[in-house]
Amino acid sequence: MLNKEKKKEIVEEFKTRKGDTGCSAVQIALFTERINKLAEHFKKFKKDNNSRRGLLKLIGQRKRMLDYVKRKSIPKYQEIIGKLGLRK
Repeated sequence: MLNKEKKKEIVEEFKTRKGDTGCSAVQIALFTERINKLAEHFKKFKKDNNSRRGLLKLIGQRKRMLDYVKRKSIPKYQEIIGKLGLRK
């Protein structure tokens, strides 16, 4: 789980206008942060298969959101993956 401060910090970094909490970039950044937290969790708890299913769902959601952004605006897509360091 993300704490309020971390979530607010991510929203501030990726928002496109004031009060913007639901745009694609913000959602992708929040998905990425949750995925990273779960990846750390699996280093300690290798057999936690229920959480692994949740991780796979998050990865799928992020992938679909990235595909949507790529269809709508390639420069925005490149900016997002550059900031988050998702692809090489």
